Amino acid sequence: MKSQIEHDRSAVGGPARAGCLVLLLLALAACGGGGGGGDAGGGADTGPTFRYFIGNDGASGWELWKTDGTEAGTVRVKDINPGGGDSWPVYFTALNGETYFLANDGATGAELWKTDGTEAGTARVKDINPGGSSSPYGFTSFNGALYFSANDGVTGAELWKTDGTGAGTVRVKDIDPGVGSSYPSYFTSFNGALYFTANDGVTGAELWKTDGTEAGTVRVKDINLGGHASLYGFTAFNGALYFTANDGVDGVELWKTDGTEAGTVRVKDIFPGLGDSRPYDITVLNGTLYFSAEDGVSGRELWQTDGTEAGTVRVMDINPGVMGSYPSYLTAFSGALYFRANDGTSGYELWKTDGTEVGTVPVKDIYPGGSSSPHGFTAFSGALYFTAADGVTGAELWKTDGTEAGTVQVKDIYPGGESWPDDFTAFNGALYFFADDGSSGREWWRTDGTEAGTVLLKDICPGACEGVED
Repeated sequence: MKSQIEHDRSAVGGPARAGCLVLLLLALAACGGGGGGGDAGGGADTGPTFRYFIGNDGASGWELWKTDGTEAGTVRVKDINPGGGDSWPVYFTALNGETYFLANDGATGAELWKTDGTEAGTARVKDINPGGSSSPYGFTSFNGALYFSANDGVTGAELWKTDGTGAGTVRVKDIDPGVGSSYPSYFTSFNGALYFTANDGVTGAELWKTDGTEAGTVRVKDINLGGHASLYGFTAFNGALYFTANDGVDGVELWKTDGTEAGTVRVKDIFPGLGDSRPYDITVLNGTLYFSAEDGVSGRELWQTDGTEAGTVRVMDINPGVMGSYPSYLTAFSGALYFRANDGTSGYELWKTDGTEVGTVPVKDIYPGGSSSPHGFTAFSGALYFTAADGVTGAELWKTDGTEAGTVQVKDIYPGGESWPDDFTAFNGALYFFADDGSSGREWWRTDGTEAGTVLLKDICPGACEGVED
């Protein structure tokens, strides 16, 4: 499985890259908040003052670790798959003071686990698929329970929930009856219900919702009659849930729902006819919904909507003509929207917008004559941090205050090479991330925003081996 960073490594300084990357990041985890499908990287500190992650000390394999931001407080929680085996804990999601995740103990397969941060308090919740792997995913907190998809070996991959006990870990509904799998995905809490995509084996992959009961788990609308709606990008905005879907007539376009069949409608056919505008990176800022889309004329560019057809417009044709600027990694920060884009002249660089054409501008040409390919945007202590390459020191840690002068490299972590900072997360007054300094392998680092304050947290796997997994 490739991570975002691996894709970006091939983009830095190279030819323009087009398209949408749909990625699963196996990363560290925040121990707070609800959310859709577990933590996949950085974020603000919203819970206990430590983070769980998958680590390898070179002896016990890839196992469950945690850190409080100090070297002494970065420790293995439990060797779930004893010896040199790997348990590969992923999809960390908090619920009622505990953190849930998928792990494989080498005996019962990939199943649902939980931890309170202690070795004794780290245990399998239930062997959902005895003799096999239930491979749960999509962990999402909703109404005091954890919802997810799992395969019990009998009814296929279906919708499940747990209250943290074995007895309270149950299938909500067999959406595709029998051995077929409905593969519920993209769980998103909105307006008192949990929305997701699922395939009932009859109408294809469509929009569903649940209140946590079998009777209350229903299809919202068959958007693509006789086909798959291919939904993704669920984002709550202005009293509705927005997403991308294909109705089989007008292609992949922007849709919204109020939770009713009648209220599930296409917002606009951005790429008229059978063409696909494929909106992605849907992001809310200052009462407006922003996204990237292709209209068939100006290429993939930055768009915005107020929820109406008339109010769904292109912000700016950043790369004039049909090629498109391919804006990506849309991130709200300090009243503006920051993103990566290619104007056809300066390569993929850092941009920002206030929602107007005149206010959509490049922040800095970090790599003159090439592409700095900035990504991983994470707000911390009044600045936006990210990874970028300037053509001299390689892909390193940068930050910006939104001005050209205030867009600077924090530290050249790997002199003569590239440290590739990734998986940013802010907590306990510092910003933490993974990086490789060329001698310690890929490990945890932390920064206070200064060069001197950017240091290796702990060499988990002593020497050049990698102690953390992107």
